[in-house]
Amino acid sequence: MKLLLPDSLPLQPDLPGEVVAVAYDASAPVPDEHLDAEALVVWGSSGADLAAVAGRMPRLRWVQTLAAGPDAVLGAGFPAEVVVTSGAGLHSATVAEHALALVLSLVRRLPAAARAQAEHRWARELGGLQPLHPAGRVTTLIDARVLVWGFGAIGQTLAPMLRLLGAQVRGVARSAGERAGFPVVTEEDLDAELARTDVLVVILPSTDGTERALDAARLAALPAQAYVVNVGRGSTVDEAALTAALTERRLAGAALDVTATEPLPPDSPLWDAPNLLLTPHAAGGRPVGADELVSANVAALLAGRELRNVVPR
Repeated sequence: MKLLLPDSLPLQPDLPGEVVAVAYDASAPVPDEHLDAEALVVWGSSGADLAAVAGRMPRLRWVQTLAAGPDAVLGAGFPAEVVVTSGAGLHSATVAEHALALVLSLVRRLPAAARAQAEHRWARELGGLQPLHPAGRVTTLIDARVLVWGFGAIGQTLAPMLRLLGAQVRGVARSAGERAGFPVVTEEDLDAELARTDVLVVILPSTDGTERALDAARLAALPAQAYVVNVGRGSTVDEAALTAALTERRLAGAALDVTATEPLPPDSPLWDAPNLLLTPHAAGGRPVGADELVSANVAALLAGRELRNVVPR
């Protein structure tokens, strides 16, 4: 079996002797001489490069994307009989770490401190004697009500970090109950949850059902002192509505690691939205445990067993 591995990261999976691993340039379509491959690992390829070969690999049986969200692979048009597996779990630690950094930056008012530093101004309003819970503001995670919308592997990694710092954490998912020791509600109860939320962390995938899921109405349901953090997909937030909420001071602040269009165009209103912290899709980018996942799925494919992280199609 020929297995194509991207050159965008060092991969050394443990492979049986009958598997021939070939590196390919992830910044270009798979070259013609390797279109006979039966397995393809994807990391860093553009949707256009994937679409250019999706219908030209007659022996292809399996595509492993190392991204947590498989939207680029699904949108490329690989035949329905090709099994697609995602990188779910490979980014849980790094994305949760970045999400926590963004939450703390907002709550502890680090952007305001940075602006004061640029002005060479000692910001007395940010330091000195401070009430723990000032009226109309959230300045600590102690007793803060944090809602994690999209309570999968990343959300369940982030939640204990937040709770360790004193936050009251709840999740939103497709089914209600308890996950990883945290209460979880469905979107039917979302509006009620938003009304009592101090920090909303969005970790939703990009699907037709999540397009602009955080819209003007849901932003309006949040208290004025609330913060929004998005480390999922940019398409899940109505950016015009978010910009308006920030500009009109109907929201205390927001942090986006993802935007609907990436790179963010220079003329986007998001650049100048007040109290908005932007990072350039920096939360993930480093799949942890990729070798083990590829090795396990190669073994499963050869043995005819169920692969890990199969994406329904």
